[in-house]
Amino acid sequence: MELNSSKMNRRKFIATSATALAGVLLANAAPGYAFTRGMQQKQKVALVGTGIRGITFWGRRLVDQYSDILDFVGLCDINPGRLAFGKEYIGADCPTFTNFEKMMDETQPDLLIVTTVDATHDYFIVRGMEKGADVLTEKPMTTDEYKCQRILDTERKTGKNLIVGFNYRYSPHFTKLKELLAEQRVGKTTSVDFHWYLNTYHGASYFRRWHGERQSSGTLLVHKATHHFDLLNWFIDSEPYEVFAHGELEHYGINNSFRGNKCRTCPHTDKCQFYWDITGNDTYMKLYVDNEHHDGYIRDNCLWRHEIDIYDKMAVQIKYANNVQVSYSLTTYSPYEGWRIAFNGFNGRIDSWQDIPWRADERVSQAELHEAEMSQEEKQKASQYREVMVMDNFGDYELIKVPHGRGGHGGGDKRLQDRIFVDPDSPDPLNHAAGSRDGAMSILIGIAARKSIEKGRPVKISELTSLKPQVDRPVS
Repeated sequence: MELNSSKMNRRKFIATSATALAGVLLANAAPGYAFTRGMQQKQKVALVGTGIRGITFWGRRLVDQYSDILDFVGLCDINPGRLAFGKEYIGADCPTFTNFEKMMDETQPDLLIVTTVDATHDYFIVRGMEKGADVLTEKPMTTDEYKCQRILDTERKTGKNLIVGFNYRYSPHFTKLKELLAEQRVGKTTSVDFHWYLNTYHGASYFRRWHGERQSSGTLLVHKATHHFDLLNWFIDSEPYEVFAHGELEHYGINNSFRGNKCRTCPHTDKCQFYWDITGNDTYMKLYVDNEHHDGYIRDNCLWRHEIDIYDKMAVQIKYANNVQVSYSLTTYSPYEGWRIAFNGFNGRIDSWQDIPWRADERVSQAELHEAEMSQEEKQKASQYREVMVMDNFGDYELIKVPHGRGGHGGGDKRLQDRIFVDPDSPDPLNHAAGSRDGAMSILIGIAARKSIEKGRPVKISELTSLKPQVDRPVS
């Protein structure tokens, strides 16, 4: 989702595209939801933001797997070099544009896919919908409560549709947890412990990129944790009521005695354990390094630069409208990549985890582990199992094994895209589909957490927008 975060470049891009409108429209993605196609044989698709997420998951993958029902009619990016490489990589036979308004006017797509810097999602989504297209956006849907409110206001004024890409819901592992909770396997849920660990390879990557500056990402409480908060909302089947949080930047950014311009030219590579050689990645070299001169965006930026102003450790307490309490944490410099979750119920407890070293039979490189998880190549058969432990009060325990395949977020990516493009009307008993209210509630937890850290007090979700938390999560 890389798009240059420079204020000057973004203002120039938006100025050449038309007057900037702030807000995102995210319409309901109900079980029977489908993007408007009319009577035409194929849906016309345009994409804005030709960073790595755009050209892989929402670009080349769609061409490879859905070209019988989709046609790319336009690609857009502020960076003409990245745009040219993106077109070649995706394999799309369509025109390219550095002017968003021009692309929308000339191509008139049925569906616009937005994979730009998080802080710009709102502009492109609103303009896309005003131009008559349905929109699909990468998460998060936006980065602050004001844009979120404009999303809600705009939604009431348009008949166009937008869906947010919450792929984690669709993984077999999380689906099994949802099934157990829906059937109240351990009785009524009362509290949840959820802890996510980013390793020194994956976690550090956020601080190299534009994500390390809150003006672009809204902090990792919004960019990354929106995934986790959406899962919690879905699992608990209620809406967040109040948030209290702590967070600090005490590892990356200014918290180091030396720094450089970028890894390629850094004089401190002999003593920096976080040195990353981007020259070993041919795609990144062609997509980013070869095109730095167009907009100044540096993909292998220094982890210790002064501009970094997001948190690198976060702890959040969430109270839900149905009185469930959650303890959540996000660590960005763990020696391993994984997570742990536990659901406490009246009649027992459900525990699950992923990639905790002492629970795994195999030891793998943490860098290789992250690359495997982010790969868009799906394996035909699950390579291993994930485990869910269910223990009854005054009783025995049950160990449930869930087939798991590496690649595409545990299989969630393919299931999400198949539902959007192939079988949108299939039954959805567990309510995997995420609508506008789901998108809003996930980011509002992160926004409330950020405000709580800044203000040193609990923040009620109702303080932020016109949304009032419901005891029972409304079905999209």
